[in-house]
Amino acid sequence: MTETAVLPIREYLLVGLTAAALTFLLTGVARRVAMRLGAMAYPRARDVHAQPMPYLGGLAMYAGVAGGMYLAHQLPVLRAAFEFSLDPIGVLIGGGVIVLIGAVDDRFELDAWTKLAGQVMCAGILVLFGVQWSTFWVPWGGSDGDVGTLFQLDQNQGGLLVVLLVVTMVNAMNFVDGLDGLAAGIGLVAASALCVFSLGLLATTGGDVATYPPALIGATLAGACLGFLPHNFQPAKLFMGDSGSMFIGLMLAGAITSASGKMSYPQYNTTNIVALLSPLIVVAGALFLPLLDLLMAVIRRTRRGESPFAADKMHLHHRLLEIGHSQRRAVLLMYMWAGLLAFGTVALTLFEAAAVFWIMLLGLLVGVLVSAVPRLRSRPKEAAK
Repeated sequence: MTETAVLPIREYLLVGLTAAALTFLLTGVARRVAMRLGAMAYPRARDVHAQPMPYLGGLAMYAGVAGGMYLAHQLPVLRAAFEFSLDPIGVLIGGGVIVLIGAVDDRFELDAWTKLAGQVMCAGILVLFGVQWSTFWVPWGGSDGDVGTLFQLDQNQGGLLVVLLVVTMVNAMNFVDGLDGLAAGIGLVAASALCVFSLGLLATTGGDVATYPPALIGATLAGACLGFLPHNFQPAKLFMGDSGSMFIGLMLAGAITSASGKMSYPQYNTTNIVALLSPLIVVAGALFLPLLDLLMAVIRRTRRGESPFAADKMHLHHRLLEIGHSQRRAVLLMYMWAGLLAFGTVALTLFEAAAVFWIMLLGLLVGVLVSAVPRLRSRPKEAAK
């Protein structure tokens, strides 16, 4: 491995820890600001908290990410992430706008269509800064011994794909933010997995600087989520609110696009379907839980003739509570599932696929058993009655 291919792991750790420290320190400030402005989460029928709770945790998270990126810009190695592309700047500006929209919603409760328009606008900011898909591979229609077909996307097609991804991820993270520490923990797992995936690409491509921006976005977001968790884990001192959940969704969409949207597929063996599918596999694994929750909610609500944005109490975390898990145990189980799927799919792209598959299958079986323990215990009691 050449000198340019040396993995700057220490630099990314430093940036991530800086983002974590800033978020941890500034969360208390955000809490006081929320209480002064009246940005409070008052208990509703679908909520699990019993006391009013301050919002605006997303402000501290954004400050942590901004601080981490500023430090990265000062480091000789990671500065290449800003010189190669405008992806980090685009994500930072688009993230700042969506945090402001979320903060206004935390205080005044915007309607769903206004928030959707704001999400599309923020996705447009990413596109303006070049955060968009230029290539997209599908596993069918190959020729001359190649597996699949590589599509070259124009700016309109690539931009539309970014808008769809941002809106999907923002609302998925918003939907999953229903228990103390849940969205922050899943954001931490997904961002860490995307960072590791980008570093894996950096190693396999001989130091391609194109992998620096997504790794930086993932590292700073993971740090911000880590710094926020001590304040937000049950019992929470404040909530991230829409300012935080929408910010996490946009950052994840930006990291995914930066990592996969401009990937140079010819560097792979075109008969290795796992390698070619690696971007899609990692995205599916890292974001499976929030996307599944979003899909189930949309289907459930539209079947009842309701708006997809109508609130209810039937999300995945609510179902774990109904089974008999406590809030903390339900959150930890969601962490386990997210970590297993996210890092398992990343491992598929970096190690022997067959071995990783069997390890993942074993982990999934253990996860199912652990998740079903309360129900399994209740059946003998019901039979005894």
